[in-house]
Amino acid sequence: MEKLTFVTEDQESVDFYIIEETRVNGINYLLVTESEDEDEEDEEAEAYILKDTSKAEDTEAVYEFVESEE
Repeated sequence: MEKLTFVTEDQESVDFYIIEETRVNGINYLLVTESEDEDEEDEEAEAYILKDTSKAEDTEAVYEFVESEE
């Protein structure tokens, strides 16, 4: 599973593991989790959807959490 390190607005580093990537209507989305072990049964890992909000001129990708259920 591919690991990515994100830097928050507060300059904190957070590691996420990509479960799936997709592109919808020209926008990239990532399904990520904080847990590396997909088969972990002891605790339920949270999964998040991240939306790529980068502009073409950005040197690094910019993602934000998708919070709407629509």
